Amino acid sequence: MTDTAPRARRSDATRAAILRAARERFAADGYERATIRAIAAEARIDPSMVMRYYGSKEGLFAAAAEFDLRLPDLTAVPPDNLGETLVRHFLRRWEGDETLAALLRAASTNPGAAERMRLLFADQLAAAVAGFGTDPASTARRAGLVASQTLGLAFTRYIVRLPPVVEMTPDELVAWVAPTLQRYLTGRPES
Repeated sequence: MTDTAPRARRSDATRAAILRAARERFAADGYERATIRAIAAEARIDPSMVMRYYGSKEGLFAAAAEFDLRLPDLTAVPPDNLGETLVRHFLRRWEGDETLAALLRAASTNPGAAERMRLLFADQLAAAVAGFGTDPASTARRAGLVASQTLGLAFTRYIVRLPPVVEMTPDELVAWVAPTLQRYLTGRPES
């Protein structure tokens, strides 16, 4: 047996310890206040090891992030209310969970976080809208367009904090954005 196998096991154990500590710190302190030093201390390793494995705080956060969008069962929603249901759902999720905003912030600058965000939306949102397409390509397009609207809304409201968008009430946002999501989910593209 070579020395590579024990080293790989130590590496896996170190990564697991870092991720455990990161999840605890991010949950307890939030993204902004959690530090690499505190995470490393909790994992009982040198902070340089965190950077070696994950490259940055954003990369670590992306790896540690386990998000469930908790999308509603859209098959149980009246067809004319799909857009409204999704906009209201996303507003509640973004306003109720600062870690989603932290992941979006990290995704704008960190490739690992961006990949995590892509997978999160591709997997969960595509599954939720699967019933509205006639084929897998249509489902992927619909999910992508819904994601473009919801992520754009979240970015302008919670990250950039664009005043006109921040000042709008949830009902106003629903009135503006829901028809677009409704069209993405149930409409047909114009030829």
